[in-house]
Amino acid sequence: MSSTATIKLRRQAQRQARVRGAIRGTTDLPRLSVFRSLKNIYAQIIDDASGRTLVSAGSMDKSIRGSLGGGGGNVKAAALIGKFIADKAREKNITRVAFDRGAYRFHGRVKALADAARAAGLKF
Repeated sequence: MSSTATIKLRRQAQRQARVRGAIRGTTDLPRLSVFRSLKNIYAQIIDDASGRTLVSAGSMDKSIRGSLGGGGGNVKAAALIGKFIADKAREKNITRVAFDRGAYRFHGRVKALADAARAAGLKF
């Protein structure tokens, strides 16, 4: 790896650690973690106390992929994932979560996912 790429990865890890230092998922308040790539977006609700993923959703899931039309790397797909994960969370009686944006800015796809999850009933 070049030195520029190494510096970029180190800075991303620092941003992520800064956000995760303030957020810890518990049994009462699990963590909604977001990961986005260029082509897809994923979300997980995690209980850090037990180290378990309670609910997960992503643009590669078979039940979601058909309704995405143009792929999973856009705001429309992120909003669909947000609604889908909120519905799955409600089935497991999860109503409140701590939002973990990782190293990403609260903008674009990350914001669309959060807003859709809020609109579908999750509180954070």
